[in-house]
Amino acid sequence: MIGQREGASGAHFAFTDRWGGVSAAPYAELNLGGAVGDDPEAVRTNRELAAKSLGLDPGLVVWMNQVHGNDVAEVDGPWQGETVPRVDAVVTATRGVALAVLTADCVPVLLADPVAGVAAAAHAGRPGMIAGVVPAAVRAMVKLGADPARIVARTGPAVCGRCYEVPEAMRTEVADVEPAAYAETSWGTPAVDVAAGVHAQLERLGVRDREQSPVCTLESDDHFSYRRDRTTGRLAGYVWLG
Repeated sequence: MIGQREGASGAHFAFTDRWGGVSAAPYAELNLGGAVGDDPEAVRTNRELAAKSLGLDPGLVVWMNQVHGNDVAEVDGPWQGETVPRVDAVVTATRGVALAVLTADCVPVLLADPVAGVAAAAHAGRPGMIAGVVPAAVRAMVKLGADPARIVARTGPAVCGRCYEVPEAMRTEVADVEPAAYAETSWGTPAVDVAAGVHAQLERLGVRDREQSPVCTLESDDHFSYRRDRTTGRLAGYVWLG
């Protein structure tokens, strides 16, 4: 169910795979996305299963209405009886609150400064990466007392640069903003490496403690991939401070 979990000096990071849930095909099994056409009751059950497997209270997990932008919301707990805002990053200084990001090829970015007690989760697809959602999340953390030199960054399963084929004009557009994202597929055509772009942005911001998942979602049958399957579920990344 949980493909990777790590604790780092009070900061906790976890990424799911697609197994251990109750959703039927084509969302089988642990679909955590509520806006992809799956049965809402199955999604609720899956979110409860995932949270409990991490020792989290499902009612203290903050989700986003992701739109491939760069807006950040500061939270101190889940949304209470209100519409979930259209943002692609959330930041908190409240310990025990878990922040979640949904993906199915995009890069899930989890950030934490355990000393300051500040955490953030960001959804970095190609548009969000070039719009600067990750730098925006780091800036929001700094406003709450975080220091980039102390921030721990983890990026989860995502489509890799060897598989993310794009038109030449799109590669040029992306590379003009973030040269590190320039890539070529394993079969020799233009590509974009979003994770490489994200890590380059973090490096420039002074975030040194970084790790990148080796999993390519398009290549892995254990993970959801929109580019591979189109109608499919969503993975989740979670970050929280104990």
